[in-house]
Amino acid sequence: MVIGVPKEIKTLENRVAMTPGGVESLVKRGHTVLVERG
Repeated sequence: MVIGVPKEIKTLENRVAMTPGGVESLVKRGHTVLVERG
């Protein structure tokens, strides 16, 4: 499964809604994770 994580839409907000550990966990289970830059 391909999972997309969008960036926050608030001004000056640089975080995304997933931690590196969460991404790692999903990838280990065979998923593809795409995180929006910016």
